Amino acid sequence: MAKKKKNLVIVESPAKAKTISKFLGRNYKVEASMGHVIDLPKSKLGIDIEENFEPNYITIRGKGKTLSKLRKAAKKSRDVYLATDPDREGEAISWHLSHALKLSEEENNRIEFNEITKSAIKNAIDKPRKIDRNLVDAQQARRLLDRIVGYRLSPLLWKKVRKGLSAGRVQSVAVRLICEREEEIRNFEEEEYWTLEVALKDNGNKLKADLYRIDNKKYNIGSKEEVEKIIEEIEKEEFEVIKVKKRKRRRNAKASFTTSTLQQRASSKLNFTAKKTMFLAQQLYEGIDIGSAGTVGLISYIRTDSTRLSQEAKQSAANYIENNYGNKFLNNKKRKNKNNKNSQDAHEAIRPTDVERTPEKMKKHLNRDQYKLYDLIWKRFTASLMSPAIYESISAQFKAGDKYKFRVSGSRLIFPGHLILTGKAKEDKIDLPVFQEGDNYKLVDTNPEQHFTTPPPRYSEASLVKTLEEEGIGRPSTYAPTLSTIVSRDYVKKDGKYLEPTELGETVTELLTEYFPDVTDVEFTAELEKRLDEIEKGNEEWKTILKDFYQPFYERLENARENMERVEIVEETDEVCEVCGKPMVVKYGRYGKFLACSGYPECKNTKPYLIKTGVDCPECEDGEIIERTSKKGRTFYGCSNYPDCNFMIWNKPVKKPCPECGSLMVEKTTKAKGKHYKCTNKECGHTEKAD
Repeated sequence: MAKKKKNLVIVESPAKAKTISKFLGRNYKVEASMGHVIDLPKSKLGIDIEENFEPNYITIRGKGKTLSKLRKAAKKSRDVYLATDPDREGEAISWHLSHALKLSEEENNRIEFNEITKSAIKNAIDKPRKIDRNLVDAQQARRLLDRIVGYRLSPLLWKKVRKGLSAGRVQSVAVRLICEREEEIRNFEEEEYWTLEVALKDNGNKLKADLYRIDNKKYNIGSKEEVEKIIEEIEKEEFEVIKVKKRKRRRNAKASFTTSTLQQRASSKLNFTAKKTMFLAQQLYEGIDIGSAGTVGLISYIRTDSTRLSQEAKQSAANYIENNYGNKFLNNKKRKNKNNKNSQDAHEAIRPTDVERTPEKMKKHLNRDQYKLYDLIWKRFTASLMSPAIYESISAQFKAGDKYKFRVSGSRLIFPGHLILTGKAKEDKIDLPVFQEGDNYKLVDTNPEQHFTTPPPRYSEASLVKTLEEEGIGRPSTYAPTLSTIVSRDYVKKDGKYLEPTELGETVTELLTEYFPDVTDVEFTAELEKRLDEIEKGNEEWKTILKDFYQPFYERLENARENMERVEIVEETDEVCEVCGKPMVVKYGRYGKFLACSGYPECKNTKPYLIKTGVDCPECEDGEIIERTSKKGRTFYGCSNYPDCNFMIWNKPVKKPCPECGSLMVEKTTKAKGKHYKCTNKECGHTEKAD
């Protein structure tokens, strides 16, 4: 009896293959392509401009064995299912696999699922479809456009600025936004303004109120003299209650996460980089071993710009909320999906695959960071389907004479709604007297305060992602790699959680903006994104978009090659050359930064580039603590005498010793204490506020 052939399912990662194989049983074999197997060559442009932008695809170096293995498996299989990610890039990978394995494009062999659960996988197997060429072409167009920009502009920057630089369609706009914000900060001129708080009382009741109208208009008190004149005028007046307002205010829960809102929230609440957030989310999506239930995907697909939820997910959450909190905590009103104007709405929002798998139940199966992110996703999803929190608020307006109006307000929580889930359901009190219109209060004290306007803050990863999304620049999958690239290329440096442009970043942005205004222009890039999205709908021809972009781009490229002046960026240091006494400067080589004598070529002395902290090593006599980078890219601090001295710490050292025991202090930032210094001596444990 002939052995029955199995069906072959091809996914992208081994982790996903492991999870899915447990759901499908013995009649299926699940293999991983390890991402892309076919792509444009690295060594050259790989696009035939003269032949209507025809791409030259090749097997990626190192993927030959993988492809050979998949071909053999496909020949032995009854049916082949292409189960790459349910997005444009996944569609393109399936298309490449289809050609490499000699599968018919007319065959229904493409399956997709939004979550890695048994029911989702089996439903997908039951509903295979043809590969969507519109999706493939939309991805091809983006890939080729990015290749043209990167492979034409990068060599120009190598020649005109320095080797190792890069330019990109989304990357260059992101750096320009950061540079423009820095320029706003530099040009900002602070302005003085004053606010006025007054203390009032009547028969035993005391309260504080704020000035909020002068002559029934918004006001701007610009000097001490102005506020003193106001105080002088109101001291003669009684404060009469002229309006009392009571109302109930509803606070609705936010919608479930999209890719960008997840990155933003994880940045602000958990202090995760976009790269770290997506890395952890991928693990939660692909599958976690949760004991007796085996390996299962805990969250739905992580690259999405939609807040939409399936009916099944909503019903499951509704049952959970009713069973655990009661019907009054369930929001029975139909929620409108307020997606971003540029949203494709191709997938659901990011949500748990099973709401019954609460963070508390999953905690023992997850590492610390996985748990934090899962907790964030689970609570956001569940809260989004809960009833609003209800506050009772009271406000009262006072007049002091005919010119000045003051206001006092307060609120208390009368029904927690979704806040019961997030731990923010505080019993706020309204500590105000019962007001009646016509009541009079006397002035007890005045508290004028001087303030100064502040410049706009630098972008953080969260605020930059939000801006890029709002402007229609890039797509969810591009934000994390874009942020990593602009930091690694030294265009931007991180100051705490904020992004600050380097001299190199500002120089490159200035050059690109002058010679390639379209490449760094927000509106042009957003409009191009819209046209690329139209390919997916079948409304635009992808080669037409490339043709429209390339001709003006090529003309500007030729102009830049001829007319752009070479820029020399010299980074001076405090280091002095021990050979000739001249200052050392930062240079860039094959392995990154190094120090070289500014007297080159007469003096050819070089030495490693060390980021010094100015803090002596506590474990050896002549060592200094310097900043280092681990193999995984994480910053740590170790002794300059390594490997002779193995001292290392993860937190940045502080120059001043602990005032209690004299031990080394380090800089830490927590939500509870903010930025502070902590003694490294565990027996001491001294902490103090950072300077």
